[in-house]
Order: sequence, then C-alpha cells, then structure tokens
Amino acid sequence: MDLSNILKPEAVKVIGTMSSKKRLFQDLGELAFAAYGLNPAAAVEALLERESLGPTGVGHGVALPHARLDGLKSVVGTFLRLEKPMDFDAVDRQPVDLIFALFAPKDSGVDHLKALALVSRTLRNETICAKLRANTDAATLHAVLTEDASRQAA
Repeated sequence: MDLSNILKPEAVKVIGTMSSKKRLFQDLGELAFAAYGLNPAAAVEALLERESLGPTGVGHGVALPHARLDGLKSVVGTFLRLEKPMDFDAVDRQPVDLIFALFAPKDSGVDHLKALALVSRTLRNETICAKLRANTDAATLHAVLTEDASRQAA
C-alpha cells in the first residue's frame, strides 16, 4: 500500500485558520466530495461519530480523523495543512496543523488498518512534517507525502 494510491493531488489543501473541529470536518467532507465524489454530509457525520469515541489528534501537531462509509470501493484520503494550528483535543494537548483524514469502505477491515498505519508512520517522521510545515503549495505537499511514502515502501 502506498500513499499515492490513497491520496489524490486534488485532495490536498492549505487553509489559513479554522474555527472549530466541526468546521474542519466539513472542509474535509467537501474536499472528499471534490476529489472522490463522496457524500459530504455522510463523510462529516461519519467523522464526527468516530471522533465522539475519542479524539484522533495523535500528538506533535498531527490529527488522523478516519471513518468508514457505505458505497466506497477503496480507502481514500484527504490532507489539510492549517497555517494557524487549532485545538483538537490531541493526546499531548498541543494544537494541530497537519490533518490527514481517511475514508474507508464499511467492510474494509485490514485495508483500513493498513492505511491508518501507513499514514501514522509517515506523519511520525519529523523530516516529513517539517517539509509539510515549510510549504503552502498543495502540489508540493502532495509530492512530499507521496514521494516519501514511496521511498519508505521500497
């Protein structure tokens, strides 16, 4: 599994500020609709439902919201870089500025877990996170995410 199979270039966006977690999830839903044709309302509802089980802010400024949806054929992702970090109830209580959301088919089981592990490994890499934080161009962010993931898989 490779991030380039999960994340389309048009599913990457930079946003200045975010007012709330719900608004962030709405932006992720709109991005998932634009890139993959997902129902934005269903995507937001699924993200909020998963978040109610426990925050997906994993620390070091990174959040990995994820949800399972009906009608999906494979795991897909969206990535947002916030220019101004926001409170996300992360495990380390630090604000979040790198958000990689995953959407998986309802019955995806192991593929969903593999994708989550891949994204988590990628965003635990301090060099990758530094490159992501140093760039505001969506195409560059996509290249950093997919290039480094490809190299790690080799």
